Amino acid sequence: MDDFEFEAHKIRSPQGRKKLQNERAAYLALVNKGYSTSEACRIVGINRKTGYRWRFGVEKTRTGRKADQPPARPGPLPSASQRGRYLSQDERLHIADLHREGKTVRAIAAELDRDPSTISREIRRNRSYYATSKVHVYRPHAAQARAESRRPRPKPSKFALNPELRALVQDMLNARWSPEQVSRRLKRDFPDRPELHVCHETIYRALYVQGRGQLRRDLAGALRTGRAVRKPHRRAQQRQPRFLAPMVMISERPSEAADRAVPGHWEGDLIIGADGASAIGTLVERSTRYTLLVHLAQGRRSDYVRDALAATMDTLPVHLRRSLTWDQGTEMGRHHEFTMATDIPVYFCDPASPWQRGSNENTNGLLRQYFPKSTDLSKHSREHLETVAVELNGRPRKTLGWDTPAERLAKLLAVTS
Repeated sequence: MDDFEFEAHKIRSPQGRKKLQNERAAYLALVNKGYSTSEACRIVGINRKTGYRWRFGVEKTRTGRKADQPPARPGPLPSASQRGRYLSQDERLHIADLHREGKTVRAIAAELDRDPSTISREIRRNRSYYATSKVHVYRPHAAQARAESRRPRPKPSKFALNPELRALVQDMLNARWSPEQVSRRLKRDFPDRPELHVCHETIYRALYVQGRGQLRRDLAGALRTGRAVRKPHRRAQQRQPRFLAPMVMISERPSEAADRAVPGHWEGDLIIGADGASAIGTLVERSTRYTLLVHLAQGRRSDYVRDALAATMDTLPVHLRRSLTWDQGTEMGRHHEFTMATDIPVYFCDPASPWQRGSNENTNGLLRQYFPKSTDLSKHSREHLETVAVELNGRPRKTLGWDTPAERLAKLLAVTS
């Protein structure tokens, strides 16, 4: 732009028969210097369609017909410092020529000074499929049209365009499914209907940004955290060992429990109520993620926890009672008595190492939807705990290939029987 000057019209219309003469001359000069159409249009301050019409020589006459004019000859491709973020029409023409010659993606990228992933993604996303010959062919002008059709913003929300999808997502969120569970389950249940597929991030945006996704605002309360914004995870507080009886540490736990290959190994913990006065016991089976809730009506003293855990474990088949992993909380002070009563060894995690009971920690986070912090947990009956466990075990899990824990446990019991 240093070697020529032009003055753009402040008022574009009306300008007589010959409109935007200065802009057109400046635009063609930029194109001849190697600028892309989009970049030249941005610098001059004209619409991109106007630039394409000037460059490729198609203009409407007064009679409504199109008259061909000699197109402006494109110059060399712009350098890395001159080009924009998106591929230009000239670059797509080069890609088509080199691709037709059999050049590799990396060779094309090196010649255009672009990243190989950019070229690979461009060919994969914007190629044309011909059903008669069942082949994909990269056509540069068709690729340019596809890229331009995807680029305009803002786009209408998928939920605004598809009431059926919106209703399905709202029903699943009302059932306390997470957005990722909703997304994965829709793809699994409707594999041949891409209009019902939605990314979990789209669901989050529809909930967090009011008016964007057409989902009801009150559905944000159905999320596990109950928050309408995301917050970073906090580091769990460290706990100190308080046991008199010797502990068996997690390092001595059998390897079959660590790799989750054999069912029957459980992780346990308590979720605590207001002022530490009430609690609910949680047990998670490591291979199936099946959850059991332990009713602690009398409190969380070690003898109460011992008896409640023993009664819960007695309801399980023998082959599903192999071990129990717990943290070093005082509620397990009578762990040796629990082992003598149930013949289930107890292994303890290292201090400040909640990831050693990752499945149980994750489940405790899920249960906070039903049992919020700083509330009285003693008011929940045993029947209510069983209802919550059934609902939680009916949710699909990513780690189970989107099966539910109940489905996995049913398969396991069917095989063993």
